[in-house]
Amino acid sequence: MSALRKKFGDDYQVVTTSSSGSGFNQPPPEKKKKRQRFVDKNGRCNVQHGNLGGETSRYLSDLFTTLVDLKWRWNLFIFILTYTVAWLFMASMWWFIAYIRGDLNKAHNDTYTPCVANVYNFPSAFLFFIETEATIGYGYRYITDKCPEGIILFLFQSILGSIVDAFLIGCMFIKMSQPKKRAETLMFSEHAAISMRDGKLTLMFRVGNLRNSHMVSAQIRCKLLKSRQTPEGEFLPLDQLELDVGFSTGADQLFLVSPLTICHVIDTKSPFYELSQRSMQTEQFEIVVILEGIVETTGMTCQARTSYTEDEVLWGHRFFPVISLEEGFFKVDYSQFHATFEVPTPPYSVKEQEEALLLSSPLMAPSLCNSGEKNSSLDCLETLEDNDSTTKLPTKLQKITGRDGLPKKLLRMSSTTSEMTYSFGDLPMKLQRISSVPGVSDDKHAGKASKINTEPMSKSVADLPPKLQRLAGGGGGRMDGHLPPKLRKMNSDRFT
Repeated sequence: MSALRKKFGDDYQVVTTSSSGSGFNQPPPEKKKKRQRFVDKNGRCNVQHGNLGGETSRYLSDLFTTLVDLKWRWNLFIFILTYTVAWLFMASMWWFIAYIRGDLNKAHNDTYTPCVANVYNFPSAFLFFIETEATIGYGYRYITDKCPEGIILFLFQSILGSIVDAFLIGCMFIKMSQPKKRAETLMFSEHAAISMRDGKLTLMFRVGNLRNSHMVSAQIRCKLLKSRQTPEGEFLPLDQLELDVGFSTGADQLFLVSPLTICHVIDTKSPFYELSQRSMQTEQFEIVVILEGIVETTGMTCQARTSYTEDEVLWGHRFFPVISLEEGFFKVDYSQFHATFEVPTPPYSVKEQEEALLLSSPLMAPSLCNSGEKNSSLDCLETLEDNDSTTKLPTKLQKITGRDGLPKKLLRMSSTTSEMTYSFGDLPMKLQRISSVPGVSDDKHAGKASKINTEPMSKSVADLPPKLQRLAGGGGGRMDGHLPPKLRKMNSDRFT
């Protein structure tokens, strides 16, 4: 077995046959291997630039930034090396001047005035340079006025020392004051969660600030990295898509005093519109989270990053609350910062839920007239006509009327009382349904039947075309064929 594992690797598994039957003993499901991340959990980007060719000279054109970007061990090495070389070079220059002038051989002659007093070998020349450069000035070694070349070298030494100090000390100061370490106290949850919030499927993750100092103008952004192929056949590796975490509403501007839960609503504009619990097992994507803000103590901009792969997104989970009210303050329990619990969540995508909702709901026209308001039938008809939601009148009725304004006149007559609608019994059923008043009960009109004004009624009948009068109840304009007995008697008395 060890030989087989050595040959085929640690993933080698033995499949044994069963003695009874022809089946196989299925091996345990293999764990999904972790794929290469674009951004690590600590925010480091796994990108290496290679085959630059002649472009490496661009790094030397911005030498200061190149030194700042180096690791600390290289910074310290360059710092020590630069000062050591500069000191040795300048000490050699002072020793060379003393050697040319012959001061090394006449150093102990009291009657001779050397260029630099008490410099008679290289160690003494090195000590003179260190005392001058560091402005120690012990007073034992000093430059005399009988050496013009020494004065020129002294000026050059002062200028060169100032340049080296400004460059290296400034580089080390910027390196130490970088706000990268401030990002170590900005926390992100280990997992992201998908569950229902406010009736919508939402992707959520949590951010927190461990320090009491605030992040000024904190803003958060999310990018979805996913490979795709265009309709033209072009393959786009790690295509970057924006995830809306409240840019339109200002929710991306954070007041990061306590841990916050960042939400991305999955809707038709979201890249996760077709994502379901089942499709997550085959999808490959990475969510990159970028948190930016200004450090309150230093005023420098800080950026913290992390990422979530498809294996780190939990479907049907929600974060535990971490804030509790104590006496006089709010307490944050960071032991539950990464903890989640399961909640009922539909395993379907938003697209599938919308399609299922459309299939399950009956195809009904939207109600354009509010039943809570007392709208007349004429107002409802005008609204229907304005929105083009009504169908055309039947062909038979169009031939009878021959006028476009007829339905409004009929509806105006029928809106007076509920009993007057009985006069349209001979009209087609569609017109009867249009002429009915929604939201008005028959009991309200029953009390008003005894107070009907017959004069407006007769006037409304007279407005009808002759053909429709004959169709409604006779050539004399009487429409009492379908009226209730009480109204029919009132109508007959008026005509007699």
